Amino acid sequence: MNTMLDSLQAVLDGAFDHMSQARERFTPQLDLHEIGTITTVSTGIATVEGLPGAGYDELLEFPGGVFGIAFNLDEHEIGVVLLGDYAHLQAGDEVKRTGRVMDVPVGDSLLGRVVDPLGRPLDGKGTVDSDERLPIERPAARIMDRAPVTVPLQTELKVIDALIPIGRGQRELILGDRQTGKTAIAIDTILNQRGKDMLCVYCVIGQRASTVAKAVAVLSEKGAMDYTVVVVTEGNDPPGLAYIAPYAATSIAEYFMEAGRDVLIVYDDFTQHARAYRELSLLLRRPPGREAFPGDIFYIHSRLLERSTHLSEDCGGGSLTALPIIETEAQNISAYIPTNLISITDGQIYLSPSLFELGVLPAVDVGKSVSRVGGKAQRNVYRAVAGDLKLAYAQFEELEAFARFGARLDDDTRKTIEHGRRIRACLKQPEYSPVPVPAQITILLALTAKLFDKVPLDQMKLAEKAVLDAAERIPSEVIERFETADKLSDADREIIIDLAAQALELFEK
Repeated sequence: MNTMLDSLQAVLDGAFDHMSQARERFTPQLDLHEIGTITTVSTGIATVEGLPGAGYDELLEFPGGVFGIAFNLDEHEIGVVLLGDYAHLQAGDEVKRTGRVMDVPVGDSLLGRVVDPLGRPLDGKGTVDSDERLPIERPAARIMDRAPVTVPLQTELKVIDALIPIGRGQRELILGDRQTGKTAIAIDTILNQRGKDMLCVYCVIGQRASTVAKAVAVLSEKGAMDYTVVVVTEGNDPPGLAYIAPYAATSIAEYFMEAGRDVLIVYDDFTQHARAYRELSLLLRRPPGREAFPGDIFYIHSRLLERSTHLSEDCGGGSLTALPIIETEAQNISAYIPTNLISITDGQIYLSPSLFELGVLPAVDVGKSVSRVGGKAQRNVYRAVAGDLKLAYAQFEELEAFARFGARLDDDTRKTIEHGRRIRACLKQPEYSPVPVPAQITILLALTAKLFDKVPLDQMKLAEKAVLDAAERIPSEVIERFETADKLSDADREIIIDLAAQALELFEK
């Protein structure tokens, strides 16, 4: 019995000695956290006190996994833009610093996915598997890292490719009143990039859920989701999410651009983005300016669109083409936000409600639309026909307005008007009906040669269809020269015009 007690005592003594030695070796590690408290919570914002080390744009963590961005750094408190459902937050809740800025997952795993600006999936296909993240706010490429915009972005919309050409790396604004077809042009452009080695990012800002679902359904049905990322904020999301959406979408697009890919990004639309930023600024009591927008409303869009460019070969040669959309009110393109964006971008496509009501779709007003890159980003074959066409169309629009007064017109004026009506009829194009380059060149050459002038207006649709069918018979060696030749040769022009003339013989008056 005594032996057992002695053994047990020895074991206890050994354990005690071991614990004593471990206690002597132990050094406590202090893990410091800055923790603040919420003082007020409002619609989409909160004010926080007690985080003296927080920096501008730093990500802060709230209870329930809600994050916010430090926006106002005042002496005694921080104004925070909330990025999630804030209904459960209340004064007195703890707030932690994260020590990082807002970032978003990037990579090939995002292709075909519908996500929110935080990278969370909205399509029910599981989490996004991505190891790499990029900050949503990034500096634009340096001037020396950029290359001229020279490669065309084919939208396969006749009126744009011929008269308002867009290049890869350009920023082309789409603006017009409500329900004039702005989104339709953007969606068509995305659909028509299939097979052109172009990736697309479609950023939806503050739209109705039904509108978003319809757009995603069209992209899926037409096979465009294979090369597209959709970044979505809906109308009932907090304004903070709407504010960061285009920046997050641009970082996703920049990842592909910096990998040497060509990318198209559509912002739909900046009207909602500007309103979300105005709401946040007024709630944070920033001084209001014109139309109650804050003083830096120009800067939030300029620093974003400046990230779209064509990189030089030394930097990979990738490009990011931007199509921002803006909504005008009562055709007022000289309003505050539209003029800001017109001055930032490299041209604009203006959609006219008058043309829309007349059934001229897409309702592009050629007179008010412009591409500041112009022919430099257009295929050489277009230049042979587009210049004359734009001039003839502009003359027609002026004469048509004059003719409405009932003035007596001479024969030359009547011919100009009739020719212009056929140009307008040929520039019409239904949704989801792309016209490839050879067919576009054939129609434009037939218009320039005035072959359509003998066709009755009510048969123009059938006549155009006949010319499109005839374009499929253009010899392959001629089509190859569309890509490589400096200009359209007289022989090639004759071949195409002869094909169009044969197709139109049945329709002549």
